[in-house]
Amino acid sequence: MATQATLNPYPWRRFYPKEVPDEINPDAYSSLAALFEEGCRLFRDRPAYACMGKQLTFGELDKLSEQFASFLQNDLGLQKGDRLGIQMPNTLQYPVAMFGALRAGLTVVNTNPLYTPREMQHQYKDSGTKAIVILSNFASHLEKIIDRTEIKHVVITQLGDLLGFPKKQIVNAVVKYVKKLVPAYNLPDAISFNDALSRGSTQPFRPVTIKNTDLAFIQYTGGTTGVSKGAMLTHRNIIANVEGQHYWMKPGGVPDGEGIIVAALPLYHVYALTTNALAALKSGAMNLLITNPRDLNAFIDDLKKYKITAFTGVNTLYNGLLNHPRIGEVDFSYLKVTSAGGMALQTTVAERWSKLTGNTPCEGYGLTETSPVLSSNPTDGTVRVGTIGIPWPSTEMKIIHDDGTDAPIGEAGEIVARGPQIFKGYYNRPEETTKSMLGDWFKTGDVGIMNEDGFFKIVDRKKDMILVSGFNVYPNEIEEVVSQCPGVLEVACIGVPDEKSTEVVKIFVVKKDPNLTVETIKAYCRENLTPYKVPRAIEFRSELPKSNVGKILRRPLRDEELEKLKK
Repeated sequence: MATQATLNPYPWRRFYPKEVPDEINPDAYSSLAALFEEGCRLFRDRPAYACMGKQLTFGELDKLSEQFASFLQNDLGLQKGDRLGIQMPNTLQYPVAMFGALRAGLTVVNTNPLYTPREMQHQYKDSGTKAIVILSNFASHLEKIIDRTEIKHVVITQLGDLLGFPKKQIVNAVVKYVKKLVPAYNLPDAISFNDALSRGSTQPFRPVTIKNTDLAFIQYTGGTTGVSKGAMLTHRNIIANVEGQHYWMKPGGVPDGEGIIVAALPLYHVYALTTNALAALKSGAMNLLITNPRDLNAFIDDLKKYKITAFTGVNTLYNGLLNHPRIGEVDFSYLKVTSAGGMALQTTVAERWSKLTGNTPCEGYGLTETSPVLSSNPTDGTVRVGTIGIPWPSTEMKIIHDDGTDAPIGEAGEIVARGPQIFKGYYNRPEETTKSMLGDWFKTGDVGIMNEDGFFKIVDRKKDMILVSGFNVYPNEIEEVVSQCPGVLEVACIGVPDEKSTEVVKIFVVKKDPNLTVETIKAYCRENLTPYKVPRAIEFRSELPKSNVGKILRRPLRDEELEKLKK
């Protein structure tokens, strides 16, 4: 039987469009700051971001981010390498804060706005975050844990801060007083985002010497131990992915400086961070920021205002839009590229999207640790639905057995990859870093196959990870939280298939207190877990399956659930 080693080691390259080189240069820029400055110079008068009807040009973004960088340097006294946390949804403030931090030589720690105080504390304490930019809606959570972190400086922004008069005042008032989405908080030393910009504008920004091997982001991901780990992504890692995407998108037919790309996925997530916010610096595309993609009516209203040329999303997003009664109002005639990642793209969704828009989604694959893209279907129309495509330039992927040997063509095994986008390691976790590598190959933990053409397909996940709407959920974290709920004796957590979100979290509980109820457990989880991690199903058992050494076994529980679905 043929193995990957006995065939052409790069069979996929014959499917590269002529515009795509075999290799890219990850050293094309000295840093992301240099890439940012070039993008702002080349596309200065082009809109860079649009949100809630307000646009920022690349030139305006250049000016505002420089003011913020100056504030970080002069008012806060932050030095190169210091950590800045950013915790907000897609708003115009996000790119201003992120690019300002990168220009000042800081390392950005992106944080999910929906995190509970417990989750925030772990991430900020683990990373050594010294300052934070946070939306006022979540400041009450910060108040509860700030004394248990190294955070000394707090910048608070409101949703409408960069929308201009009078929209700023209207939006902020509605959010706070009408919708009551801003719980009371007490952070007396905090400064407002607009005051930070004002202060920065009165003092000179001092350019910082940044090497492409310096850390740009500590991007948190889950772990099989249940402990959220910080993936260290260098400027070079991200530049490699930006360079790869720039060439990969060219066959799609969107000229530089003319694209409008939908950014409905949160920029704090590595997928949109790279493929939307950072890649736009190279292409001059405008990102249409969607602050709340769950509000599909407002989302569709935004789509109707622009001639969309590219769309990045996950299966649940596309499925939600396809099932909305107003989706037919959107003009997709300018759409050239649809990118799908973060979770498996269902064939029916791909087919329906293609029929609606005339554009077949190009499914890709990657992880936080790979900055994130490893592979994708080509954008020239040679899409193979159901696969994750072929490796990008300067990227190699293969399938291995558990003993590290290459698997035969078409046989399942673990996907491993190497290339310039592979992370530097897990922050402060050298043992976890070592476990994740096989020489210079990164072990993804995902099971897949490669066919003779070099196209890859995900078969299953090697780890016990649960995938909920593109977000990783790890059973150990859920079990750790639930086990602390009064009245719980034992708990096991698994993922069960779900049409809308790929999987949902289900737990099996053995009671210590016979009066324990499902609602009590759910209330406890809602207090301590992000909403997508909260168990959707809770089943009480008298006992849980265990190994001969007393370890709770999840596989029999998963098998039971799958059998139920077959009936």
